[in-house]
Amino acid sequence: MGYHSDAVGAELPQVNREEFARRLASISPEPLSPTAIESLFLHYQELRRWNRRLSLVGPGTSQSVIERHYGESLAALPLLPSGPGVLLDLGSGAGFPGIALAAARPQLRVVLTDARERKWAFLMNACRRSALPCECSNARVVQPLPAGLPSMLDVITLRALKLPRQTWQALLERLSPQGRILSWTAAGAEPLPAPLRTGRRIALPGSDRREIVEFVP
Repeated sequence: MGYHSDAVGAELPQVNREEFARRLASISPEPLSPTAIESLFLHYQELRRWNRRLSLVGPGTSQSVIERHYGESLAALPLLPSGPGVLLDLGSGAGFPGIALAAARPQLRVVLTDARERKWAFLMNACRRSALPCECSNARVVQPLPAGLPSMLDVITLRALKLPRQTWQALLERLSPQGRILSWTAAGAEPLPAPLRTGRRIALPGSDRREIVEFVP
């Protein structure tokens, strides 16, 4: 899909496969398969191509995309279920954390959502080029929930996204008994609505404020 507009985003660094794999290995909490690394490298190549048009990654983190975006996404791996499950990524944007987690855990069914059509188009293209079978939904997740979302969810992920209480209530009705919500947030941020309880926390490297917080019913 082609979009013609003025360049608005930062140019991301060119990185070869070997350097990309080395840097991923240094930040991932668990070893990644060669297939996962290749998928994420192909995603990065697409991200470089699209970022000038869509500003998927802001200039503040454009030189540290691997550590800041891929690394912070993969940091959630210890919080994911060990077997099959369904993961819904809200506001996927550039594909973080959804695409990174889909590559690392191929047994998960991953659904990416973004209400902005151009970012949805990027997600569709990036998944196709990366050979990742993610489902991409061009929908705003509000109450009532859009058609096509899975009826049962094991993991919900969101990164710097706030949802109304009514939307959370609708999503919680689909969360499995052992389900969890993973939120990438600043330390001390407002908790998610009841009846959710705070579970485990993972501090993100390079910051004394950013963390992943697990919420459970």
